[in-house]
Order: sequence, then structure tokens, then C-alpha cells
Amino acid sequence: MAATVSPDNGRNSDFLATLQTAHGPCFVKGVLTGTRRARAQQTEARVGARSNSAAPRLLWEVTADGWHVLGFEAVTGHHPSLAPGSPDLPMVAETVAAMTRELTPSPVELEQATDQWAWSAPWRRLSKSDRELDSWDKDHLPELLDWERRGIEAVNGNSLVHGDMHPLNILVSDRARIVDWAWSSIGAPWLDPAALVLRLTAEGHTPHQAEEWANAIPAYRDAPADAVTAYAVLTFGMWAYRGAFPGLTDVARQYVRHRLGS
Repeated sequence: MAATVSPDNGRNSDFLATLQTAHGPCFVKGVLTGTRRARAQQTEARVGARSNSAAPRLLWEVTADGWHVLGFEAVTGHHPSLAPGSPDLPMVAETVAAMTRELTPSPVELEQATDQWAWSAPWRRLSKSDRELDSWDKDHLPELLDWERRGIEAVNGNSLVHGDMHPLNILVSDRARIVDWAWSSIGAPWLDPAALVLRLTAEGHTPHQAEEWANAIPAYRDAPADAVTAYAVLTFGMWAYRGAFPGLTDVARQYVRHRLGS
């Protein structure tokens, strides 16, 4: 090994580094075993070990001395801008469209997205908590709970879904690549582009503009409208329940109101 360079971003690992080796660069992620992070990294290892042109290839995996460590091919590039007019947007759409084709059916067995959402059920949890809700959320809680129940079924499918699509998990150079597959699941093929619609809205697109961008992806364009609405309600509920993303929660609320025509 010639040198080690620590990356600027990364929230789900105990150790991150790019190793400059005699055989070329290698991106390394390490977590302590027996933790939630370790379970998530096991998922990423299973995805990386299978053919997936959008994801970095897993080169090796080691478990020793209380650590689980993965070595991936190093992917370079910049995190894309999702703002209106960004030159990165076509490449992101092209990669996501290819993912939905290539990863249906899923090449790896993972947890079902419908089971994940049935467990988390954020609006159900909020309805049983003593947390003060936004006035619109409180007034529409029965409707949101109904959409949540529908959404848990709507996310069902047989595609490998990344599940955490945002700019820090995308790298763009001559094409877009998707990194950090730790929260992947098996679900509907339109889930990742639907998640990016919310991110585009957060970056300044109107809901119609964001949806028009996503309509270039056949899996999203062909998705049932009610299913997309239900998934938006689920995501809105997750952000509202976590309380860690107030700006995104506001965006999701406005987008859900757009979908519901209210």
C-alpha cells in the first residue's frame, strides 16, 4: 500500500479510506461487528458481490478482530447537483433507468421493502405518540394513516432497490454511479426514481418539473399514480417521525399536498 486517503463523506461506517495500492486504488469500509452498522454492511456486501453496473464492485471481504471490512473498486467523481438545469440530471436519470431494468428481478435475496415499512409505519407511530404534530398533519392524520396502509402494500415488488437515493450516494464523472447500498431491499422498481423526485423538489424543481424528469425513467412512468402518492406519504412520515430533517419534511409535506390536490 502506497498511501491512505480518508474520504470527506460517510456516515454509516466506523472506518473509511481510499487505499492507493500497487494494483490501483481501493475504497475500504469498516464497521465493528455485532452492531446495526454491521448488519447494514452485510447487506452492502451481498449487493456488491453481484453484477450491478451502477454500483462499485466488491473486491474483497474480511471479518477479523471484531471488524467487518469491505474493499470496493474506487469510484471517482463529484456529487451531482439536482438543481433545475443541472447538466448532471440526464446522467443520473440514465443510470437510474438502467438500474430498474438490470435489477429486475433482483439478483440477490434481501429483506422485502413492504416488511421494512410495515415495521417502521411512521404515521402509525406518530398517531400513538405524544409528539406535537404540524397543524396540517394533525388535521389530515386519518387520511395519512390510510395512505400509509396502502403504501406498505404498494412498495411490494421483485426489484433490487437502493433505498437511500440522495446526492451524497451518487458520483458523476463520465456517467453516474450509485454508492452505499447498505439500506437496500426488494421492492417495486419505481421506488428509487420516486425518492429522487422528492430530492429534486428540495433542490428547487416544482413537483411537476421533478415528475417530468422522472417520467424519462420507464419504471416510474409506468407506476400506478396512487402507489407513487402512497410512497410519498410513507417518506414524508419517515422524515416527520425522525425529526432530523425539518427542511426535507417541509418539502415532503408540500409534495404530498400536491399529490393529494390539497
